Amino acid sequence: MYRIGASRLRALKGWTCNLRADRFATFTAVARDSPSGGGLFSWLTGEKSNSLPPLEFPIEGVNLPPPLPDYIVPSNTKITTLPNGVKIASEMSPNPAASIGLFVDCGSIYETPINCGATHLLERMAFKSTSNRSHLRIVREVEAIGGSVNASASREQMCYSFDALKTYVPQMVELLVDCVRNPVFLDWEVNEQLQKVRAELGEISNNPQGLLLEALHSAGYSGALANPLLASEVALSRLTDTILEEFVNENYTAPRMVLAASGVEHEELLSIAKPLLSDLSNVPRPVEPKSVYVGGDYRCQADADNTHVALAFEIPGGWTNERESVLATVLQMLMGGGGSFSAGGPGKGMHSRLYRRILNEHQQIQSFSAFNSIYNSTGIFGIHASTGADYVGKAVSLAVGELISVATPGQVHQVELNRAKEATKSAVLMNLESRVVASEDIGRQILTYGERKPLDDLLKVVEAITLKDITSCAEKIISSPLTMASYGDVTSVPSYDSVNSSFHRH
Repeated sequence: MYRIGASRLRALKGWTCNLRADRFATFTAVARDSPSGGGLFSWLTGEKSNSLPPLEFPIEGVNLPPPLPDYIVPSNTKITTLPNGVKIASEMSPNPAASIGLFVDCGSIYETPINCGATHLLERMAFKSTSNRSHLRIVREVEAIGGSVNASASREQMCYSFDALKTYVPQMVELLVDCVRNPVFLDWEVNEQLQKVRAELGEISNNPQGLLLEALHSAGYSGALANPLLASEVALSRLTDTILEEFVNENYTAPRMVLAASGVEHEELLSIAKPLLSDLSNVPRPVEPKSVYVGGDYRCQADADNTHVALAFEIPGGWTNERESVLATVLQMLMGGGGSFSAGGPGKGMHSRLYRRILNEHQQIQSFSAFNSIYNSTGIFGIHASTGADYVGKAVSLAVGELISVATPGQVHQVELNRAKEATKSAVLMNLESRVVASEDIGRQILTYGERKPLDDLLKVVEAITLKDITSCAEKIISSPLTMASYGDVTSVPSYDSVNSSFHRH
């Protein structure tokens, strides 16, 4: 720090002592035209001087770029359905890069006892060797264009994405389609990923919230949504390359695929992708496996620093009931919460209901937050709490009280609702500024609705929500059967029946 300061001082001394006419001609000219004078030394000493032109004075010889428009009309999403049922969708963006995703209507809900865990393993097997490329070649090709690839699995959909500069769109599409259509599932690659999944399962205790979310599904649902997204050790021992190949051939069919892109001209994308996807088999899309919400209790005794508890209820209708799903999203934003050591500042949830009423008042609680997981025809909404074993009973009681409170007329104030609505809209708009999120939004909406709903329609639904809507939504949610899940010292967790009776009394 001293050397930097000294060097700057020496530079300043040299500058002031070596004023040359040619270097400071412009400054001198301005000083001569100014009646007050002062010049450089008045600037150094802080004296008032009018020798410099005002900031709005145009500088000769400098061409400024045109100002940015106040409003840019968003690009429309264009969708083309190939004769075999594959949908190709895209929207333009001013970004120099493009994000392309191949989305498949396939997830753990389509698994059977024979191929249970296939979805989890397929996520890890993404972008491995194909019938046209080795895994090393795939890595080299992605690196050569400075791109990045990713794969994610959920209960209802699979996503394979590629992000790179727009000039490489043909290479991106061809490699993406090859990796999804033509995997070969080499024995040694499958075995390697099986070992990594086993190691991942061994570290699941480091993610108690993820573990509780899995437990809520297995306890709360009967049917397809009860299938675990995380493969069990028993399932891993049965999975082979043959089972993976059969699962892909059965589920990765044309009517269940969407190629979505952000930052690509639609005609360009169509001309590249059509020859690569038009020969996929046109197998009729199967009926989505049924899931019935029933509620239940799951407890896992473990040696952990804190005890984690989650209370959850059903969101009726899921994404197919758009208004109810938006209401549940705003309700989650209104309740908010987080960790006890969350950093402050705008947008960090410090003014949310659970943060003000719970985390600020009960220092024994480490985290306390609302969550939801929404699917095509159903979903779950609830509160997750983390605290010491001696305080877990109190934490559960507080969670019950907060859920009942938002379902009681007059308990939620208009200021809270307005904040939650604005936070919801800003979260949606800021996320869609990312081309990766935009392409994912296109693909997942088309798989769910068959179209991409206009963003303005969503914002209007959010804006129209009233206090009565929020209360009615919360009341409808907590009237469904309770699902509980706990991890840690579960001996101190209140019984399922006692917690459930608290909601029935309401």
